[in-house]
Amino acid sequence: MSDAAIEATGLVREFKKGPRAVDGIDLRVEPGEVYGFLGPNGAGKSTTVHMLTTLLPPTAGSARVAGLDVVADGAGVRQAIGAALQEAALDPYLTGREHMRLQTALHGMRGEEARERSDQLLARVGLTQAADRRVGGYSGGMKRRLDLALALVHRPRILFLDEPTTGLDPQSRSALWDEVARLAGDRGVTVFLTTQYLEEADVLADRVGIIHKGRLVAEGTPESLKDEIGRPSVEAIPCTRDDLPRMREVLSRFGEFVTGSPKGASVRLSGGEAQLADVVRALDAEDIHVEHLQLHRPTLDDVFLSKTGRSLEGAAEEPQQPEEPVPA
Repeated sequence: MSDAAIEATGLVREFKKGPRAVDGIDLRVEPGEVYGFLGPNGAGKSTTVHMLTTLLPPTAGSARVAGLDVVADGAGVRQAIGAALQEAALDPYLTGREHMRLQTALHGMRGEEARERSDQLLARVGLTQAADRRVGGYSGGMKRRLDLALALVHRPRILFLDEPTTGLDPQSRSALWDEVARLAGDRGVTVFLTTQYLEEADVLADRVGIIHKGRLVAEGTPESLKDEIGRPSVEAIPCTRDDLPRMREVLSRFGEFVTGSPKGASVRLSGGEAQLADVVRALDAEDIHVEHLQLHRPTLDDVFLSKTGRSLEGAAEEPQQPEEPVPA
């Protein structure tokens, strides 16, 4: 039996009268890893999560979560995981504390154990002061944090977060990032995170998978993916415009020219970041005074563009397939 936290082989989900939302995905997530699943709306991210969390049966292929088959042992999978999906199932007329009381009861906790666990999680997500307010009056960030607390009640080994920060303000997003990082770092929870935000994947994920039109088109650490698609470039702007021709001649020794500021010169470094010091020394040797010098590294958006032919941020939304209910 595999010791992976999450493993999928040839995973397919096909909807009636529509294309394959997920088209033969293979992936493996190790225990304690934060795996970022990156792609635009309609790429198949949520459908993949719904299969891995037993909410949708696969059309073909197989998946194991916590060592258990998602079809043959759905109940066991659900006991091992926590999930905070795009649409939080919160009752606007209940308070945050009442939601926690209900969730602890569903997991068989009673009395002091339930109260202590509720208080602990409400404090962890910063909702102690708002615990006795109705959820209908919560902000979007507060609802997301409450949903995360509910997903953690039974101390799951694996946590699925489906676009947890969509629509949140920067402060709420940062707070949720901190909590996810703490869960993975301090408590060893495996986190499967779907997101459209490049910065989110870059900050949180140990490894990233890029999904496009239902297929996994790239996978690796953020750094390895960025290194794979290109070397960094350096841009220099002289203090005096008259020095620009000489600056261009110096920079030409270190790589090919790329598009940059018209006030300066930019080259893609043939030897990578290690050449930056050599560039500075060469400019100094020619007595060229520099107003601005910046190293530009490839980004995950560059990776996405390279792998899919489109930029992720600001991409037009693709229509999503309606999901079918799981048969009883």
